[in-house]
Amino acid sequence: MAEFKHGKYIVTRPKEKLVKPDWGGNLSKDWTTSMMYLDNEVIKGAFVVECVWFWPTDKKDTGSPAPHTHDYDEVIAFVGTNFEDPFDLGGIIELYIDGERNLMNQSFLAFVPAGVVHCPLNILKIDRPIFHLSTGYGKMYS
Repeated sequence: MAEFKHGKYIVTRPKEKLVKPDWGGNLSKDWTTSMMYLDNEVIKGAFVVECVWFWPTDKKDTGSPAPHTHDYDEVIAFVGTNFEDPFDLGGIIELYIDGERNLMNQSFLAFVPAGVVHCPLNILKIDRPIFHLSTGYGKMYS
């Protein structure tokens, strides 16, 4: 990549030596590719952002984060890759927010306010690649 005056603010790779959460199942290298990761260690002052591709799989036990909270707001996004219908997720995601089960088969953003219990998050089906982004106003994932 070319050098830019503000290139130090551009991230094009996953974080080196990224410590995965204990649950880690959704991030198996068998069916995901971590693209980019940002936090206060990558760029001083930055908040948490993670970008991951999820690839089609027949795997049923994909792992999930246990129900948890953060002391910052979080946005969780999953976007399908059906160019003829970009709202079609190309799979099914199960996401619990404050104990309520949400089954999603459309591209979506989920806003999770600070302190609200969320998860499990399970990928129940993937027919086409799905792009995932999560971000939170915390400086480090916690």
